[in-house]
Amino acid sequence: MISSLTIASSPKRGRGVFTTKNLKEGTILETSPVIVLSEEERKAIEGTLLYHYIFEWGKDKKKAAVALGYVSLYNHSYDANCEYEMDYGKKLMTIKTVRDIKKGEELYINYNAVPDDKTLVWFHTE
Repeated sequence: MISSLTIASSPKRGRGVFTTKNLKEGTILETSPVIVLSEEERKAIEGTLLYHYIFEWGKDKKKAAVALGYVSLYNHSYDANCEYEMDYGKKLMTIKTVRDIKKGEELYINYNAVPDDKTLVWFHTE
């Protein structure tokens, strides 16, 4: 994880991940391990607060993953300034910038896995 990441209050979103330095496009912000949940474990947490912090996992997307580091705290945007990559074999997620980002900006990922995918997500806040 790079040292310029910080957690702060995000308007209308609770907490979010921000940068304390200017960042260049293509900067890897963090590569974090994940805890993989089986299909049964995923179903067991669907009615809990943790459900809002998991990622679908595996090629069939039936499992879930709890990402460590800050990964589960990046907020969603349909015009995200970061993207994530999943490595199922190594059980890792990597966050990388997709454009230059200015000091103080909040860092967003698109929960659809593509930075500019406009498909509505389950909570549609924008």
